[in-house]
Amino acid sequence: MTGSDRRAMRPRHPRPIAICVFRDNDRIFVAEGYDSWKKETFYHPLGGAISFGKHSRECIVREIREEIGAEVKDLAYVGTIETIFTCDAGPGHEIVVVYEGKFIDPSLYGVESLRSREETDDEEFAGEFVAVWKSLDEFRERKAILYPEGLLDLLSNTGTHRSVG
Repeated sequence: MTGSDRRAMRPRHPRPIAICVFRDNDRIFVAEGYDSWKKETFYHPLGGAISFGKHSRECIVREIREEIGAEVKDLAYVGTIETIFTCDAGPGHEIVVVYEGKFIDPSLYGVESLRSREETDDEEFAGEFVAVWKSLDEFRERKAILYPEGLLDLLSNTGTHRSVG
């Protein structure tokens, strides 16, 4: 199935997802993505689809464990963002439940990057990715793109700056 076939088959209703922001001072841990239609690299926190009958917090624990093999603690609800967007020339609509959390393994705060693979029944969201630490200043100064839209403002309003050590 081609990318355009998958886009045509996208459901015409919002997709509920949960994401988790891991902070280390002014850095956040994000997955790197690439939109081939816009020809742009972008970043987004780790997370995934909220399964029917499961709480968004459970989604975070499951996704972080599956994506990078890490355990999380101190999950705190930050807010919810509704985003309507285009990616790879296809429309998207997500209700994004945002959490902040900490890695149980402190060594993850010292890694430069992690290569991982997203396993999912939906081929559109499956694939390899790299997660990296990025400074919030890079997003504020528009040197890098952070999705979902509105996340940077939400994080700025929380006033929470966590560091390890």
